[in-house]
Amino acid sequence: MTIGSALYDVPGPRALARHRLYGGVALLLIAALIGWVVYKLFHTHQFTYRKWMPFEYRGVQDLLLRGLGNTLTAFAWTVVFALPFGALFAAGRLSDHRVVRWFATLVVEFFRAMPLLVMIFFIFVAMKVQPLWALVAGLTLYNGSVLAEVFRAGVLAVPTGQREAAFALGMRKTQVMTFVLVPQANRAMLPTIISQLVVALKDTSLGFLITFEEFLHAGKLIATNLDYDLPFIPVVMVIVPVYIGMCLLLSWLARWVEKRSRRSPKARGGAPIAEAGVVMGLPPEAQQ
Repeated sequence: MTIGSALYDVPGPRALARHRLYGGVALLLIAALIGWVVYKLFHTHQFTYRKWMPFEYRGVQDLLLRGLGNTLTAFAWTVVFALPFGALFAAGRLSDHRVVRWFATLVVEFFRAMPLLVMIFFIFVAMKVQPLWALVAGLTLYNGSVLAEVFRAGVLAVPTGQREAAFALGMRKTQVMTFVLVPQANRAMLPTIISQLVVALKDTSLGFLITFEEFLHAGKLIATNLDYDLPFIPVVMVIVPVYIGMCLLLSWLARWVEKRSRRSPKARGGAPIAEAGVVMGLPPEAQQ
């Protein structure tokens, strides 16, 4: 008996025919929806040369490339600051000291509950911070707080036997976290971390509200230009695929890292890590 047949009944000829029928109907509905959208775009003259002509100009191309560069810059700084922020406050929430644990919990819950746009505006207007750093600060506080919960949940998801075995060997809590819990939790946390980074990448578009010249802001300048006949839809059709491509690239990176983490690692010099664990005196649970 195969695994598939153990989980559910193998569909017979009639069930297969129904599945093909449902799939065909779904494809027809999707094709009809796409056809209707394309028809409406042609009907409203969104593919005329005048609306797409601005993208031939070098100045417009440079504006979009500069905006894309600013978006990637804001995202990169957010990643640099949000990951350590999340790790630090996750460690604080897991601390044995009550004061540290309460303070970390207060910070994480406050910035998770605070609307991101409100934080960005407050930092930009009240604190007079430059647009780039106001955007990065808001994204760091929000996404770092979410990542703190991700890190904490990942560590707590590791079986308690791992922690108890490490403490039985006389390891300190810092060593247990560094060498036992965090490496095992990384595999479970990685997809959620990448998903949150995708959210941070998309949220960089909020920068146009504080005059930060990111990708969406550049598109807005082009779309609202009367000289170009207000090419709003063409700008959307250029910008959206770029955002989707960047998010898909992050998702592909997550899958690639996850596949590599599932491979059986070997210690350098040809000795398996499991054997090294025996030499170090680690328990069998920590060697797996």
